[in-house]
Amino acid sequence: MATTGTKKKNGSFWTFADHFEGDKVVWIIVLLLILFSIVCMFSSSSRLLRDGMTRLDLVKNQFLIVMVGLGIIIVLYNIKNIRFFRWCSQWGFPLSLLLLVLLDTHINLPFLKALNINNAYRILSIGGFQVHVFEVVKIAMVLYLSWAMDALKKGELRLAKQEIWQKIWFLYLPFLLIFGLIIPGSNSSAIIIGLLMFVMILLGGGNLRDMTILALAAVLLLGIIFGLYSATKNSAHPLFGRIGTGIARIFEEDHWEQQAVDSPKGTISYQEAIDAIRQPYSAKIAIKQGGLIGKGPGQSTQRYVVPDMSEDYMYSFIIEEYGLVGGIFVIFLYVSLLARGSIIVRNCGSDHYAKLTVAGLCLLITGQAFLHMFVNADIGPMTGQTLPLISHGNSAFLCFSIAFGVILSFSRIATRRIDRETRDAAPLVEMHESAVQERLNDLDAYESGQIDSNDYGI
Repeated sequence: MATTGTKKKNGSFWTFADHFEGDKVVWIIVLLLILFSIVCMFSSSSRLLRDGMTRLDLVKNQFLIVMVGLGIIIVLYNIKNIRFFRWCSQWGFPLSLLLLVLLDTHINLPFLKALNINNAYRILSIGGFQVHVFEVVKIAMVLYLSWAMDALKKGELRLAKQEIWQKIWFLYLPFLLIFGLIIPGSNSSAIIIGLLMFVMILLGGGNLRDMTILALAAVLLLGIIFGLYSATKNSAHPLFGRIGTGIARIFEEDHWEQQAVDSPKGTISYQEAIDAIRQPYSAKIAIKQGGLIGKGPGQSTQRYVVPDMSEDYMYSFIIEEYGLVGGIFVIFLYVSLLARGSIIVRNCGSDHYAKLTVAGLCLLITGQAFLHMFVNADIGPMTGQTLPLISHGNSAFLCFSIAFGVILSFSRIATRRIDRETRDAAPLVEMHESAVQERLNDLDAYESGQIDSNDYGI
């Protein structure tokens, strides 16, 4: 009876982790990133405190979002039918197109509104819940292009007979439409999502000629948009005004520094210059003050200076409070995700859709994380990209939860394949039980002095 009880105990608790079929390293990465997000929300920017809220309220809200995100991950992880994901993925482009059209037309209905924040339309308010459209588009287009490339390879696209027209309708036209519709809201998001889509098509089997034509078409589209901006920039409502913002960030950064030096303190021009350089300079100060081990949780001072510390500059905040050690640990998590993603892709067998999806999502998460870090270190212009699964942002957190849920679900394919290969693999050295027992007897005899070591050439 005791033995039975022990087996029941071992099977129900001590081997709990063994019941997870997905990649356990990815599970650990997800949980650690989530823990970072909860801790960081407690001590990050006070800008998030509204209407008598306390930091405990911030943690409660973040904890609620975390629970919803974990629920999404677990639900997707438990979906074992990959055909379900393929069916959903084909709607990624129509969904992205619909959201971007609503955003760019500045829809304004009682239950559906496009919000203008910092002179840009990037968010849709749906029944009071704010959805960051570009975060949804990133995930949706990775899934859609994975489906489209897989369907093209299998000959499942029926809209056109010739392969070139299939590519135009299902790959190149969606690429150009999504790329062009994102530009009015964010130059950086358009470039990032455009590059991601380009890489997805390339990984899916795009040839050099077609990829060159696609790149030239994107450049031509950019040229047309820049021309429209240049022709209307002096009007009351210039077209593609974000183009001007992007140009200013790239080429006019030193202008603000010089203006701050030359302008007398207290003047409007001095304050404008200080406001323009406040965030990047304060982020670098936070990194400098963090040192090796940081100031400690809740001890950040730059959170009172940088209004977007909990979003665009989360990594500099992490270094300020947890030092270089904490910063390297976060880098290690994202690099580990990329490494595990490559292993999952390699072991997905012949499932082209699963390979492309996992590769695209891992590249998206890791690429955005490192882009966020580069901006925090003042390497390149500000892009407004969050740190995946850590930075504040409800819709962004839930979108990346979907990404991790899909990765973990598809990692089951790799796990089963690895387990099957392990079971089927022949041992390197076959040794019968009698031979093992004979070796053990010889060892006992040698240790007892019954056998001379010279007999074994020792």
